[in-house]
Amino acid sequence: MTPGRCSDLSRAAGEPVHATALVATSWLLLEVPGPWPRDVAAEGALPAPAAEAARAWLERTPGSRMLFLRHPERGRRSLAAFVVRSSETDREVRRLELGTLEELASVELDREGETFADPLVLVCGHGSRDACCARRGTAVLGALARALPGGALWASSHQGGHRFAANVLLLPPGLHLARVEPEDAERVVARALGGTIELERYRGRTWYQREVQAAEHAVRVAHGLAGVDDVRLVDVSGNRVRLADGAGAMHEAVVERRGGPVVPASCGAEPEPQTVLLARVV
Repeated sequence: MTPGRCSDLSRAAGEPVHATALVATSWLLLEVPGPWPRDVAAEGALPAPAAEAARAWLERTPGSRMLFLRHPERGRRSLAAFVVRSSETDREVRRLELGTLEELASVELDREGETFADPLVLVCGHGSRDACCARRGTAVLGALARALPGGALWASSHQGGHRFAANVLLLPPGLHLARVEPEDAERVVARALGGTIELERYRGRTWYQREVQAAEHAVRVAHGLAGVDDVRLVDVSGNRVRLADGAGAMHEAVVERRGGPVVPASCGAEPEPQTVLLARVV
């Protein structure tokens, strides 16, 4: 283990990855060449017209997030942008081609673009944000490049949870995976795209709040429900979450917050207690 590497320290401490997925139901994904700043939402990260267009879309779109993308094998004749809807009831990917990032200001993000049939596979490789994302993410990206169709696989900016690297996000299925290794990446992603989740690597479904993610994980583990669509949310009442499985059976879990292991949240940070969400099926 390399001293100070947040992902190594988190693994060694046995920190759980479940109930840590990004939470969003709409995504704006922008291909941005060159080095990325630590914060992709910071002033200057995008040309001013593009930044204003992105900001306006995020403000008017509930449950939205923006990520930068990079594809090392693409030429620079155009830049890709994706608008993704990802929820239990609405899953769509639309792709736009831009001559320059400034053109983002002149397109209607809620209407334009061609339907993109393949799920997107995003590997966090945001090196200016965290060394583990660069080191582990780059290796997983290379491992997946041989297996996935062109235009489906991208490096992305910060997905949250550096210490769970390599992080892989599948959209629009809304599956967030953690601790993916290069030697396992092709199998793990192929199984997820084929409808089966490896639960030990499962951070959660991105359209669920963290408490629901915890309950979903507990129900899946308790009943061996590894199919992507085996579980759906019914309702939440306080710390009690009800979910239904594919056969219509109801399951209930009680969620609580507990103190987790003392590890750094990212490389270079001081170790601190990490909060974990645990759920008990009742």
